[in-house]
Amino acid sequence: MADIKKALSEIEKEVSSLLQNKDKQAITLIYNHYKTALFGVILKIVKDEAIAEDVLQESLVKMWRYGPNYNPNKGRLFTWLLNICRNTAIDKTRLKSFQANQKIPNPSETVSMEPSSQIDEEKTDAIGLKEVVEKLDPKYRELLELVYFQGYTQKEIADEFNIPLGTVKTRVRSAIQQLRLWLKK
Repeated sequence: MADIKKALSEIEKEVSSLLQNKDKQAITLIYNHYKTALFGVILKIVKDEAIAEDVLQESLVKMWRYGPNYNPNKGRLFTWLLNICRNTAIDKTRLKSFQANQKIPNPSETVSMEPSSQIDEEKTDAIGLKEVVEKLDPKYRELLELVYFQGYTQKEIADEFNIPLGTVKTRVRSAIQQLRLWLKK
C-alpha cells in the first residue's frame, strides 16, 4: 500500500508541475491515470455513457484551462480533478433536459446496489475507496452516495428526507473527515 501511495504521489507531483507550465502532457497523464475513476463518477451522476464521455471531455478542457490555478498545498490533485468532473456533471444535469424526470432514489437501493458495469467496479477499485466507504455508518454512506455520486445538493436531500439541512451538512462533513483519517493510514 505504501508503494502505491508513493507512486500516486509522484504522478500527482509530475501532473501538477506540467499543469502549472501548461504542458500538453499533463492532460495525457490525467487521462491515462485517472480516466476510469473520473468517468465512473461522472457516469453515476449523468447516467448516460455518451453524455458522460462529453462531460469528461469538458472536464479535461477545464483542467487544462484552470491547471495553473491548482495549488497542491490546498489539496490533493485527485480531489481537484474529481471536483471539476463532479461539478461539470452536476451542471449538465441541471439543464432543463435533465430536470424533467429526476427524482432522488431510495438511498437503501443506491447504496446497496452492486456496480452495474465494469466501469463502476473499476472506478471504486482504482482509487481504493470502495472498502473504506463500506466501513462508514449507513447514514453517512447514504448521504455520500447521494451528494457525491448521484449529484444531489445537500438542500435537495434535506427536503426529500425531512432532515434538517444542518444535520445533512454535519453528517457529510463527518463522513469526509472519517474517510480522510482512514485513507491516511
